[in-house]
Amino acid sequence: MKIGIAQINTTVGDLKGNQSLILAAYDRLVKEGADLILFPELAVCGYPPRDLLLKSRFSNDVADTLNAIASRTKSIPALIGTVESRANEESGRPLYNSIAWCENGTVQHFARKCLLPNYDVFDEERYFEPSKASAIQNWNGLKIGLTICEDIWTDETLQTSKRYEFDPIKSLENKDLDLLINLSASPWHINKETTRTHLIQTVSKRLNCPVIYCNAVGGNDELIFDGSSFITDQQGSITHQLPSFQSSLQVLEIETSETTPLETDEVDPIQKTHDALVLGLRDYAHKSQFKKGLIGLSGGIDSAVVAALAVKALGSENVIGIAMPSEISSEHSLKDAEALAKNLGIEFQTIPIKDTYNAVETSLEPSFLNYSKDVTEENIQARIRGLLLMALSNKYGALLLTTGNKSEIAVGYCTLYGDMCGGLAVISDVPKMQVYALARYLNKAGDCIPLNTIEKEPSAELSPNQKDQDSLPPYPVLDAILNQYIECGRSKAEIIADGFDSETVQFIVQKVDQNEYKRKQAAPGLKISPLAFGVGRRMPIVQNYSN
Repeated sequence: MKIGIAQINTTVGDLKGNQSLILAAYDRLVKEGADLILFPELAVCGYPPRDLLLKSRFSNDVADTLNAIASRTKSIPALIGTVESRANEESGRPLYNSIAWCENGTVQHFARKCLLPNYDVFDEERYFEPSKASAIQNWNGLKIGLTICEDIWTDETLQTSKRYEFDPIKSLENKDLDLLINLSASPWHINKETTRTHLIQTVSKRLNCPVIYCNAVGGNDELIFDGSSFITDQQGSITHQLPSFQSSLQVLEIETSETTPLETDEVDPIQKTHDALVLGLRDYAHKSQFKKGLIGLSGGIDSAVVAALAVKALGSENVIGIAMPSEISSEHSLKDAEALAKNLGIEFQTIPIKDTYNAVETSLEPSFLNYSKDVTEENIQARIRGLLLMALSNKYGALLLTTGNKSEIAVGYCTLYGDMCGGLAVISDVPKMQVYALARYLNKAGDCIPLNTIEKEPSAELSPNQKDQDSLPPYPVLDAILNQYIECGRSKAEIIADGFDSETVQFIVQKVDQNEYKRKQAAPGLKISPLAFGVGRRMPIVQNYSN
């Protein structure tokens, strides 16, 4: 049997565009000899549709689009992820997350998702009603199990916050399945593929049949979908693998007899992080109708990495770098910014902020008369830069990319309405030490990031001789504590018990908790960790719990 896998990059809410994408993939895979063609979860409307599902016409428009797609199918079935309305139901939510089996011009059957994730970035219980039974479809003499994403995420070793009473895989055991299909929209984070592979290999062994995993690819808002669709045989060995972080249409032969496992090379995690960020940035910009990106270049490591990623995502001709030196800015910082721009081949402008800063200081002088200088004056510089960058963003129609990393944002080492201004926070989920690793990876193909930028001590340069480590612990220590407190959810006492300095832990935890209000007003950021700031982390701003 030949299976066509359509690992496609859909856009949330773009029903016509998604329809065209689905039909083009279907036609091509039919021509290439597929017997059955698979599309990702909610491919018709894109994932995640979130509160578009609450709009009065949305589900009807999705249904009309699905029917238009189905009308173009012939004898080769297409299994398409879609929203299904629940007819004549008095209780429960009005929609299902479903697979539409489309064949010979119509939707023949629906298979519905049983398990609805409601943790981290997922909130499907807000919109969908779960199915009470797993679906089995008899087709061409084969018994095929049909599942959707979370339906197979029931392994008791998984570290999610959700535990289900019903296990769809257990209900399919002893059913003598010939094949299990899973349509997914599973967002990527570091090491996600390892967990996912183990999970599906286990499912193959439990059901003693091949499993076909068809995943979405592309960026939608802060989520990045890696694709990486694959097939396992009944022993759990991977026999076919689609590429990561790119669209792909492939027709693959499924054998029920003994197969040869696929040998795959280990990919550097930093390369995967790089590829994910490039894809996420490109899709966020293009799906939001931006062609150009704008970046404030400080001469530091963060803005350099963001600029290099932007060039990969948008092309050097579509990236603009702006240096905004003050009296405090060092000469080498401006030279590093210029060198970076030259290496990347991007447009570069210099806009000094001395006169603007002096004008603001003069305006505030009467109000500040009885106050000594403090962090306020530092923040004025950052806010002037934010003002200038937003003006250029408006004038050029360019997406302003913020450059703060996860370590800084976690402890509030950023200025609200200053360097936090922008439309997308590209590296807001990348800890500082990973930023350095990305810089070194980017330089493997040539020194695009100046060596001095990588080697010099990091500094915001908002006061004379300022260094990050004057007010923060060394970044390796900071990153380790932040990982334990934020991503692992551990208490101060537990972190200290692991050997970290008590005073340092107390300081960092206090900084994290105090700066929640800043993060709530930050630009959306690309998610690459198991727990990113944003929709997956919902801490109250006003609270007084200290652990």
